Order: sequence, then structure tokens, then C-alpha cells
Amino acid sequence: MSAIIVVGAQWGDEGKGRVVDWLARDARLAARFNGGDNAGHTVIAQGHTLKLHLVPSGVLHPDLLCLVGAGVVVNPERLVTELDELAGLGIDVGPARLKLSAAAHVILPTHRALDGARDAARGKASIGTTKRGIGPTYADKAARTGLRAGDMANPEQFAERVAERVKAHNRTLQEGYGLEPLSADDAAAQYCAYAQRLAAHVVDGSALVGQMLAAGETVLCEGAQGLLLDLDHGTYPYVTSSATVAGGALTGLGFGPRYVSRVVGIAKAYTTRVGAGPFPTELFDETGDRIRDVGHEYGTTTGRPRRCGWLDVAILRYAARVNGLDEIALTKLDVLSGLPRLKVAVAYQRGGERIDAFPAEFGVESLAEWAPVYEELAGWEEDITGVRQREALPAAAREYVARIEEWVGVPVTFIGVGPEREQAIV
Repeated sequence: MSAIIVVGAQWGDEGKGRVVDWLARDARLAARFNGGDNAGHTVIAQGHTLKLHLVPSGVLHPDLLCLVGAGVVVNPERLVTELDELAGLGIDVGPARLKLSAAAHVILPTHRALDGARDAARGKASIGTTKRGIGPTYADKAARTGLRAGDMANPEQFAERVAERVKAHNRTLQEGYGLEPLSADDAAAQYCAYAQRLAAHVVDGSALVGQMLAAGETVLCEGAQGLLLDLDHGTYPYVTSSATVAGGALTGLGFGPRYVSRVVGIAKAYTTRVGAGPFPTELFDETGDRIRDVGHEYGTTTGRPRRCGWLDVAILRYAARVNGLDEIALTKLDVLSGLPRLKVAVAYQRGGERIDAFPAEFGVESLAEWAPVYEELAGWEEDITGVRQREALPAAAREYVARIEEWVGVPVTFIGVGPEREQAIV
């Protein structure tokens, strides 16, 4: 009985898709446990780039079942589009293979409208939300007014409930933000069609996970976003609306901690983030621009350019503690090739005080008072995209990985050296 949990160890966009794709070879079920279509996981295979937003990244393995879990909020339009794209590529995503938890909550058009309105109303304090309706849907979930995938079993009744919620949201849009209402009738008709399409995929997600574990199968639990976007443990309020840490897999899929055998944290060889909020190692010079261009650092979901900076191992130590990491998958090491010197943040200082931990829980205002303490390492010029063994890396690259292991206290078991599936050292 084995559950492997995959989490982001930074601010998201670490390359979880390809690591899940790698780990999926030994799994029977791949299950997404949090977030919504505000997260994009990219898998590149056979010259085709798959940008998955809801379907688990293990979908390329034909013998693997896939589950969108209870902790996910689902935009049915996005899910249907994704299923059609995958089916067009000859990938089986029928009801027998792609499952949707009955407890997953449904994103409505008015959730998206509210998302944009609320962030715009913050003015200069804008969080930089993707405006996909994620936060308002989780808010309805907490308020016990949301709609769930299980409600789609009766499409006509589901459509009536959609109309009711849209009308309630419209009052807030009109009275709170002075915006035009959305058509409740149009939404009801659209969502009735989505229900007719998706109802056959709906299952008791927790029961499915439990059956797999009881049968001795491996369940691969795929998270979205990253540690520092976690609602409780991230750089609040510049966070997402769900639990992005390993514990979120247990609540998002409905199983107990005794089944967990591995927790894998995904980290880039440098650091990025999208949207507003603090970023202590951010680079505003040519090096930052170079990392962005070479690494193709643009959001999978939004296309926004990502903010780029040096690796911060204080963050990775924090990730190791909060998630209980057993190992690290280090991605995009090849992007650093050609830089003569590399910096790594190993601690933080404020005045005469130095701490080894990332000061996330001091609060965003306090975080601005702490400056990263850097150590400098040699870079390497060699192209490493063809390397498949760690010993074959240039000496400086091997040293870079070894020092990360030393600083964090967690072994690096996967090294990405290029975008293709096979461009990795395992």
C-alpha cells in the first residue's frame, strides 16, 4: 500500500508535470488533489506539448487511471476542452479511465466575474489572481453554498441550482461592484450540457483511492501550485485558496497518513514566481532576463512572464519541514549553463540577526525587512542537455547539486536537464 505525494517546493511552476509523468510509470492511479485550472502542468512528449490544467499529468501512461479529487475546484468548460484535446491525440480519457470526484466543487461563470472584480477593487494591493474563479469557488465551498460534481447526476436539477447561484452572485456583482449581471438562463443551459457530458465520469473519489491502496497499488498524488502559495503556510495574502502542501493530499483525496510512502518536492534550479507578492532573491538585471528567456518562463495558464531569481535553499529547508520531504526533484538545471557565477540564498539577516529559515510566517511586511544571505558558486559552460548520469555532469554542476543536498538535508533523486521527457538524470 503506497501513496506518493508530489508537491511544489517553491512558488509553483517548478515542473511538477514532467516529474509526475516520470513517477507515473510505477503507479496505478494518478490523482490531482487541490487547485483548479489556475495551475498548468506541462508535459512534452514526441514533439507535442501538452498543457494540462485539470487532468493529472500521468494521463500519457495508458494503463494508469486518473482522478480529479475532491479538493479540486473544476471549471467544466475547461475540463471538457481538455478531454477533447486529449481524445484528439488518441489518448483514452473516457469515463472508464478519467474519474471526477463527486465532492469536487464546480466553478461558475459568476465565480470568474467575482474573482476579477474583487482583485480589481484591491487597487495597488492586488494579489494578481489568474481570474479563473478559484478563490470565490473555495469561498462558496467554505460557506456551504457551492455546487459539487455529484450534483451533475441530474442535469436538469443541476441546471436549476446553477441558475439560483448565478442570480445570487449577480446581486453581489451589481450591488457590490456596479457590474452588469450574467445571464442565469445561459449559464443553466451551458451547465446542463456539461453535466450530461461529465456525469458518467463522477465517482466516490475517496472510495476509489481506498480501493487502490487496499489492493496494494501505488497512488500518485499530484499537487498544484507550490508551498509558498499555500493558504496557511505561504506568503499570505499573496497565496492561492487551497492547501498546496503534502497534507492537502490527504484531505483533498480522502485517505489516511499511514499509507504515505514518499513525499517528493519539486524545485527549479533557480526560483520563479508569478503575480504580486514578496520575492527576496528576484533579479532585475540581465541575468534575470536571461534565465527567463532560456527557461521559457512564461505562465502555462496565463502566459504572464514569470519573475526570476536565484535559488533560495532557505525556502527548500522550509519546504522539507512543512511537507516532510523524502527527496527533491530538481528541474531546469540546464537553464543555468553558461552563467559564469551562481548565487544561492542560504540564510536571511536583519540588522545583526541571522536566521537559517525562510521567514515566511513573520508576515509579508516583516519579510521585506529580511535580506537573503548569499553563497557564490562557480558556473559551467558545457551543454548538459544530453547528460543522463550525474557523474557525467560538469564538476561545477555536480557541486551545485551536492551543495543543495547538503544545505537542505534531503537527497536530489531527479535532475531535469531539458524539456523533453527523456532529458533527465534519475
